[in-house]
Amino acid sequence: MQMAKANLPDTLAQYRIEREPYYRALADEVALFDAAYAARMPMMLKGPTGCGKTRFIEHMAWRLGRPLITVACNEDMTASDLVGRYLLDASGTRWQDGPLALAARHGAICYLDEVVEARQDTTVVIHPLTDTRRVLPLDKKGELLQAHADFQLVISYNPGYQSLLKDLKQSTKQRFAALDFGYPEHAVECEIVAHEAGVAPQIADKLVSIAERARNLKGHGLDEGISTRMLIHAGNLIRRDVAPVTACRVALVRPITDDPDMRDALDAAVTTYF
Repeated sequence: MQMAKANLPDTLAQYRIEREPYYRALADEVALFDAAYAARMPMMLKGPTGCGKTRFIEHMAWRLGRPLITVACNEDMTASDLVGRYLLDASGTRWQDGPLALAARHGAICYLDEVVEARQDTTVVIHPLTDTRRVLPLDKKGELLQAHADFQLVISYNPGYQSLLKDLKQSTKQRFAALDFGYPEHAVECEIVAHEAGVAPQIADKLVSIAERARNLKGHGLDEGISTRMLIHAGNLIRRDVAPVTACRVALVRPITDDPDMRDALDAAVTTYF
């Protein structure tokens, strides 16, 4: 059941989630996140791309009645992009909070999606918000921002992308509690795909079976397997009268590999089911 929404400042109105996002719980992750939010504990969602991490945090923000500010992290993102900067306008200079400062100031959940994509010198700015201080230094403004009582920081992290050049520092990881996410078991994933794409259970079953075969090739020619998100894309095409083999080629096979032999192998898997 959704918690009662507090009165939110107008600056956060666009970040409200008014309708319940569909999320199929896989274990006790909802109860664990409820407890973590009650303690305002920073959380890390770990799992492969497209397995439902972002949908989960959207569902939890709706459930908790809190606005959600999402930041898609990238290697060009600077600390100022997160924290804020001075801008010039007709009246002179004015300070504009970045998404992290906006969430901390007004009590939103701030979600840093795929945080490992950000530069390490940028991610360190979150450290003071993840311990008992719960502060964000705005050095350019000369302000030490004390986080709102309702603020929570959440990051997502794909361990499959770990490398010497792209990984989270231990000093960052250990500031968070973590929830592991993965692809659901067959029957549950079928249920999710059928619901989200609006296809018949038989179609969803075939799509999931193709994905499971492809996931077995991860590390053997594929960097990533076919995600639940991709299955929903394929299902959406099928529901719009695209031939299933064509839909799978466009939404499942071509996005994950350019290798001709691997494409042929995956196309063969598709024709096995369709």
